[in-house]
Amino acid sequence: MSLFAISDLHVGHAENRAIVDALRPDSSEDWLIVAGDVGEKADGVLRAMEQLADRFSTVVWAPGNHELWTPPADPVQLRGEARYEYLVQRLRELGVATPEDPYLQWPGPDGPVVVAPLFVLYDYTFRPEGAHTKEEALAVAHGTGVVCMDEHLLHPDPYPTRDAWCRARLAYTRSRLDAVDPALPTVLVNHFPLVRQPTRILRHPEFAQWCGTEATADWHVRYRAAAVVYGHLHIPRAIDVDGVPHLEVSLGYPREWGKRQAPPQGLCRILPAPDSVRRW
Repeated sequence: MSLFAISDLHVGHAENRAIVDALRPDSSEDWLIVAGDVGEKADGVLRAMEQLADRFSTVVWAPGNHELWTPPADPVQLRGEARYEYLVQRLRELGVATPEDPYLQWPGPDGPVVVAPLFVLYDYTFRPEGAHTKEEALAVAHGTGVVCMDEHLLHPDPYPTRDAWCRARLAYTRSRLDAVDPALPTVLVNHFPLVRQPTRILRHPEFAQWCGTEATADWHVRYRAAAVVYGHLHIPRAIDVDGVPHLEVSLGYPREWGKRQAPPQGLCRILPAPDSVRRW
C-alpha cells in the first residue's frame, strides 16, 4: 500500500494525456494525490480525474491555477470561486477528496497520517529583489515581459483581487488545520510551494510572485508535516526545510520533460517514505 503523488498533468497536450492513460497503481490499495494543474478546460480535468479515480483506491485533489482559469474556448464559463465550487462538486461525484472535504487519514505504512489537500493561492509576497509592494513587483514583471497568464484568465470573483481571495483561503485553511488532532502528523498538499525556497532557482525570478505566500512559511512545522507535496514550478525535485521533505511532483509540459535525460516515470511515492524521491 503506497501513497503516490503527481501534479501539473496538463492533459491538453497529447503527450501528457498518453502518460496519464498509462498511470497505474502498484496495488489495489494505493492512494494518489493530484496536486493541481490537471488541465485548463473543465471537461478535460474531469475526464482525467475520473480515469484516475477508477484506478486508485483513494484520490485526493488540490486545485492549481490552471483549473481556475476561464479560457474563452471552455464551454464552462464560470469564474473564480464559482468555478472552483463547480469542480469540487463534480469531483466529489467521482469520489475524489477535495480541500472542502474532511481530511482523510492514511492508514498504511508510516500511518496514521492526515492527508490535507489545501487550496491556498498567492498574494504577491514572493517579490523580486528591490520590490516592496505588490504594485512594485508587478511593475518589475511587466518591465521584463514575464507576466503570468493568471492576470488575464484567473478571475477572483467575488473577491476584488486574487490576493484578497488568498487571504480568505488562508483564514479558512488555518482553521481547518488547527482542528486536526495534534497527535497526528500530516502530509500537506498544495499546488503552490508553502515556502519560498523552491522559487530561488527560477529562470525568471519575477515569476515567483505568482508562486505562493509568505503566510505559509512555517506551516510544515506548525502542522507537523511528514512531507509537503506541491507542483506549479515544473521543477521536480526534493528539498529539505527544517527536516521536512518538500517534494515537487510536477509532470510539466512536453517541451520541458522532453529535455530530460530519462522519460518521465509518472508517480512520486510519498508514503511509505522512500530513501530517495522516485522521479526522473
